[in-house]
Amino acid sequence: MLNITLPDGKKLAFKEKVSGLKVAEKISKSLAKEALVISVDGKLKDLSYEIEKDCEVKVLTSKDKDGLDTIRHDTAHILAMAVQELFPGTQVTIGPTIEDGFYYDFSRKEPFTEADLKKIEIKMSEIVDRDEPTYREVWDRDKAISHFKKIGENYKSEIIQDIPKTEEISIYFHGKWHDLCRGPHLSSTGKIGKNFKLTKVAGAYWRGDSKNEMLQRIYGTSWASKKDLDNYIKRLEEAEKRDHRKLGKEMDLFHFREESPGAVFWHQRGWTLFQKLIDYMRKKQNEAGYKEINTPEVLDRSLWEKSGHWEKFGAHMYTSETPDKKVFAIKPMNCPGCVQVFNQGLKSYRDLPYKMSEFGKVHRYEPSGALHGLLRVRAFTQDDAHIFCTEDQITEESLSVTNLILNIYKDLGFENVILKYSDRPDLRVGEDDVWDKAEKALLEAVKATKLEYNINKGEGAFYGPKIEFVLRDAIGRDWQCGTLQVDLNLPGRLGASFVDKDGSKKVPVMLHRALFGSLERFIGILIENYSGKLPFWISPSQIIVIPVSEDFNDYSVEVNKKLIASGLNSEVDLKNHNLNYKIREHSLSKVPILLICGKKEVDSNSVTIRQLDSTKQENMELKKFINHYQALNKAPSL
Repeated sequence: MLNITLPDGKKLAFKEKVSGLKVAEKISKSLAKEALVISVDGKLKDLSYEIEKDCEVKVLTSKDKDGLDTIRHDTAHILAMAVQELFPGTQVTIGPTIEDGFYYDFSRKEPFTEADLKKIEIKMSEIVDRDEPTYREVWDRDKAISHFKKIGENYKSEIIQDIPKTEEISIYFHGKWHDLCRGPHLSSTGKIGKNFKLTKVAGAYWRGDSKNEMLQRIYGTSWASKKDLDNYIKRLEEAEKRDHRKLGKEMDLFHFREESPGAVFWHQRGWTLFQKLIDYMRKKQNEAGYKEINTPEVLDRSLWEKSGHWEKFGAHMYTSETPDKKVFAIKPMNCPGCVQVFNQGLKSYRDLPYKMSEFGKVHRYEPSGALHGLLRVRAFTQDDAHIFCTEDQITEESLSVTNLILNIYKDLGFENVILKYSDRPDLRVGEDDVWDKAEKALLEAVKATKLEYNINKGEGAFYGPKIEFVLRDAIGRDWQCGTLQVDLNLPGRLGASFVDKDGSKKVPVMLHRALFGSLERFIGILIENYSGKLPFWISPSQIIVIPVSEDFNDYSVEVNKKLIASGLNSEVDLKNHNLNYKIREHSLSKVPILLICGKKEVDSNSVTIRQLDSTKQENMELKKFINHYQALNKAPSL
């Protein structure tokens, strides 16, 4: 007898092995119609997969994330199928799902055009109408390599050669067309529907290496309904208007150059915004009892070997060899340096929790094709902090960090936050009983926030469980920003210890914490969330004083001096342009307040206020204006 346990705890009994589809049918006919794939003991399988032993099964539909991802994965295959039908000789490489969609990389001499994308979409619809059956075969490794070489799919044969010998070589067929793939997939091409759209073509190096061939990457999106697709397209259009690269140029915040790819050239206004965020964070961290430190950007290879980063992260590190043959690396993260500061001087259990923060500049190699404005860079500043504590303090400190993060996000206008909790992966360090304590303590902190949270089984770091903080912005996009990780590994590897109550030396637990994650990336998210119209207290250029004519330059200069003296970010525009031109220029730059100064303002020692996105004007006595905006010039929680 075969017993299958459903998510609600209910059990189904079968006399012999049974397919996922039969399980769905046993639950209900309506579920069987909507079923896409199944989860068997947490692993995704096709509906045709035959279950042979007792297990836990969940039937997944398009309402489930994994179900929707499967639709997108199938759509990626249908894209590749359509391309090869339309453009024979094109080689296919890889086609994974990504957030809200998928892409597929192709090797083809001629570039794809916008007109080609339309043709491909039409062909994809034809393939859906054909409703080709989908099925899986497991092939012998040598047979697979030989087959793909024979049909000119050299990239596929290369991928197969790199698959571990212990893994099956899984081939999925959609009709006669087939692809190397782990799956799972839907039962036929008709199951994906026609709620898809190809969005753009971009270049991408094979395996992300600039030494390899430049491929053509076609991006697309696929949804369970036309309504969902339409909403997504509208969101894309809105996102294009909010693109931080476009707004950053209009607001004169930053630029990038080929001479230093992935590194930001901050302009005066952009650097003001950067420093405002640091000043704000510094105040919040001081209130929370953190000690701010700073550690070197270049450290000897031996430290990275001790920490384990050289083995795990070496390919992403920038290194240099000195004339005396020593190898140094520019730090890709701040943790090892922070442990060195903790190790200075004897620490007692009375000193714990010991909290250290650092605005540390780090460098990580990212493939050039992956760089994306402020959102994906090679050089960035982390608002890092590390808390050294005992095992018994994990829950309390994790909750304290979580509350601090949520409070900061609220100040910055992000109140819709989802937590993702990840527990132990298969490959990990540390004893299971210590993992038990760490996971239990961290999960208790998550539950105490009363926020929505997801559990990502097996997605923790190799050294401990973690929480990820996901922000939802003004147009419904999710951004993973803050993290909190429990580290059971690094302190011991780098010799950190404290003297316990009984006089024995013990290794502390280390909590890694970042709130913004990367200041550069967070600024990009902020700009897009507010469409450049940042809250007054963090706006890099808060006020522009504009004289009506040259006759009122002296008064405008005097007003500007008083505003600066009161702590407001103010500039005066004395350029030889007319008033309307200046108003348009500074409105495009998203300056919140324009102050107009003419005869009336001089006579009454006042200013006329024009707010961004408003044609209304208000006259106010200068002193009253300063007092009012001084009060607005701070974070809500401060």
